[in-house]
Amino acid sequence: MSESDLRVRLQFLKSELIALSESARDDRKPVELDQQSVGRLSRQDSLQMQAMMMAADARRTKEVRRIDAALKRLDEGEYGWCVECGEAIAPARLEADPAAPRCAGCA
Repeated sequence: MSESDLRVRLQFLKSELIALSESARDDRKPVELDQQSVGRLSRQDSLQMQAMMMAADARRTKEVRRIDAALKRLDEGEYGWCVECGEAIAPARLEADPAAPRCAGCA
């Protein structure tokens, strides 16, 4: 895969994650206390759903940071090399996860 193809793929993955985060924004808002329309169990369900959405957003944010780091490595000519040991990362590993910063041995 060429450098430009990698860049396009990484930027596409990043934009997908950001779009998912934006579309789930309402699900992360604080749960309103309204005992008239929402019972105690429904409120607990809402709080649990909110916590799950916040955790999912944290994972997306972490993945965006991994992608940004991969794009930086691409700019610096360090892409495809393990950040731990300096050995080449297997092409199959990069194909499966283009933001992988480590070889299989260091991961």
